[in-house]
Amino acid sequence: MYFTTATVLALASSVSAHTLMYSAWVNGVDQGDGRNVYIRSPPNNSPVKDLSSPDLVCNVNGGKAASSFVSAAAGDTLTFEWYHNTRGDDIVDLSHKGPIITYIAPYTEGNGASAIWTKIAEDGFANGKWAVETLVANKGKYDFKLPSSLAAGKYLVRQEIIALHEGDVAYSSNPARGAQFYPSCVQVEVTSGGSAVPSENFDFNTGYTYSDPGIVFNIYGSVTSYPIPGPEVWSGASSGGGSAPVASSSTRVASSTAVAAPTSTAAASTTAVASPTTTLVTSVRTSSAPAATSTTPSKPSCGGKRKRRSVSRAKKVKKTAIGV
Repeated sequence: MYFTTATVLALASSVSAHTLMYSAWVNGVDQGDGRNVYIRSPPNNSPVKDLSSPDLVCNVNGGKAASSFVSAAAGDTLTFEWYHNTRGDDIVDLSHKGPIITYIAPYTEGNGASAIWTKIAEDGFANGKWAVETLVANKGKYDFKLPSSLAAGKYLVRQEIIALHEGDVAYSSNPARGAQFYPSCVQVEVTSGGSAVPSENFDFNTGYTYSDPGIVFNIYGSVTSYPIPGPEVWSGASSGGGSAPVASSSTRVASSTAVAAPTSTAAASTTAVASPTTTLVTSVRTSSAPAATSTTPSKPSCGGKRKRRSVSRAKKVKKTAIGV
């Protein structure tokens, strides 16, 4: 049996593709395995493509509150770490080019599928490179800062990877294709800060649409710019008019003590995961998509039934009191 190059690429994409969040770091300090501990982890690494689904917000199990919170102060640098099957592996297939976008909302035990979200960071396409490519080069780690004026309290911080390798067609037009969303929600307690309350009140199920040029986008043309979907990044300069965050409790559940990064258990990797040192370059927002090219390159497809990767049962994290 003979296979074309496009077929081989499609098969490779279906085998090595999807991604999940493993942990969070605060100012370079690993907070430990957060799966089902402070991250609302889905049961597998399959994407969400239906923009009307509540799973678009915090993924499957998004309405199941985790037991703990990551503690951080306003202005701190957070790093979210992603992986494919095991920590420190290939992270996500490089065919899955697209942006990485981060939002915040007042803490809720629900699935977050309402107008409560505010964008605090975004990276799309800049200097000839996609945010996903930089994520893979950084061993799955993505840095961003909590706004320095953010009010203290409990929040959900949602980060998403949008894979556009099948995004040249809307999912509503062809359910076999369409942009793939990998959202993950982390429970964060801001222990000190200012008085600014996130106020954009963005709703993913109505704010993201199949007419959005950042969601239906052909990455196989001559890309010079990319219109990142969603609202503008919130400046956090004023108190705003959003809902106040849930008040912080007196007991902190995440430790500020440095946690040694474990050695990857993946067969292909024997080195310990290093503390993140590189911050992704934020792309410039643009109001228009790039001009289409005169030729239509081959578009690989994930194709076939994807093998689902189950998330391992997260270990319980020792709860340590943290002073404000």
